Amino acid sequence: MEDKYFKVEFAIPEYVQTVARMLIKEGFQCYLCGGALRDICMAIEPEDYDLATNALPEQMLQIFPKAVSTGIKFGTVVVLIREKDGFPTYEVEVTTFRSEEKYIGGRWPTEVEFVSDIDKDLERRDFTWNAMAFDFSSAELDGSQEIKEWTVYDPFDGRADLKKKLVRAVGDPVERFTEDGLRAFKACRMAAQLGFEIEQKTLDAITKTLSVAAQVSMERIRDEFMKMLKNSEKPSIGVEYMRKAGLLKLFMPELLEGVGFEQKIFHKHDVYNHLLRTLDLSPVGVRLAALLHDIGKPRKAMPDGHFYGHDREGEEMAIKIMKRMRFSRAEIKRVANLVRNHMFYYPTIEDGATSREQEQFESKKWTDSAVRRFIARVGEDAIDDLFALRMADASANPEGIWDPGEIEELQKRISEVREKDMALKVTDLKIRGDDIIKLGVKKGPEVGEILKKLLDEVIEDPSLNTKENLEKIVKDMIK
Repeated sequence: MEDKYFKVEFAIPEYVQTVARMLIKEGFQCYLCGGALRDICMAIEPEDYDLATNALPEQMLQIFPKAVSTGIKFGTVVVLIREKDGFPTYEVEVTTFRSEEKYIGGRWPTEVEFVSDIDKDLERRDFTWNAMAFDFSSAELDGSQEIKEWTVYDPFDGRADLKKKLVRAVGDPVERFTEDGLRAFKACRMAAQLGFEIEQKTLDAITKTLSVAAQVSMERIRDEFMKMLKNSEKPSIGVEYMRKAGLLKLFMPELLEGVGFEQKIFHKHDVYNHLLRTLDLSPVGVRLAALLHDIGKPRKAMPDGHFYGHDREGEEMAIKIMKRMRFSRAEIKRVANLVRNHMFYYPTIEDGATSREQEQFESKKWTDSAVRRFIARVGEDAIDDLFALRMADASANPEGIWDPGEIEELQKRISEVREKDMALKVTDLKIRGDDIIKLGVKKGPEVGEILKKLLDEVIEDPSLNTKENLEKIVKDMIK
């Protein structure tokens, strides 16, 4: 039995000790389990602490009358603990030891049996390093938050897998993924988040249980996928595991169209691998757009190696994918906008350019109105994200023709234009819909169309943005 235990040093927060002490005082067992213990073993400070106990939910509610019983069917209550001064209030999730059977919908057990044995509880958990447990009864819970050496129970060699940087399912991996289809996605997410490999039997089990994973709701898949994109240094690790295991085709089959699809001009990698490289080089806020920015290329491939119109195609595909995954309308609009506009090119010129090069540069140079049209089309709030996507896209392609000065120069021009009084959206106009109706236009869609036309005029010539000038233009339109 000794090989099932190891020692590790860590400090136990006072509010966690309080919960454990109250359970133990009433004669119950209490263990620290799950992600918090995994993080402790990796020298990472946990964000939250989940406890396990043999106390039944109704018994916990008697001990903690102010606890929230949102997951009571599955034995979970959320205990609220206040510091001595009353602020802040901490939440500690406490769950009764349980075993689960007869899962439906790829996720939910129809039968939950509360048990008194910690081993029974640990053996139904997902991965080995989430099935370790620290027994609070072995600790001196005096409120001290000093770092001390504690003994951790490790029946499935989770610590060894942490050292090997391995994602391995508890017990029979096919059973684990048959119980809960979301675990397959989580395995890929954790591999990316921790920088681990998925153990081969565990990876094979994902492929064998795809029918279960396919039953998981798109909302759950979306949340797991976005956790991976946001919390991983190299999210491409998880995407590639999802492709290998067959998960990717369940929610984003369009991405597979780029696998092996060569880009003959100015590109070293196929479409799929370029998207993964761009994803890894992007800041968190644009990662989904980075993964999708060239997704339309395979459908717009030309014999000469170009992909004319792939930005528009990619926009439509991104909208379809994100609707399928139940993203909000605002997020769909934001990402689709970045995909649609990622192909912008701003001309630059080096010092010492010839007169011919200078002449060509002047012919391509953006006017103030061109800059205003660019800002209006992209949206002021999206400019910085678009620049970040453009730089990641270029950096991911070592064979591309890319001048970082392009972004710097365009930023300067945008700053110059922004300093001037300008209208970039309909609400910036010095005329309103009611004013147009008073001039004789019937209330309805035509008013909006007129406002859009007025905005186009003002973007070209900002001096027109006075009520008098705009009313004159409307009168001419009516005539």
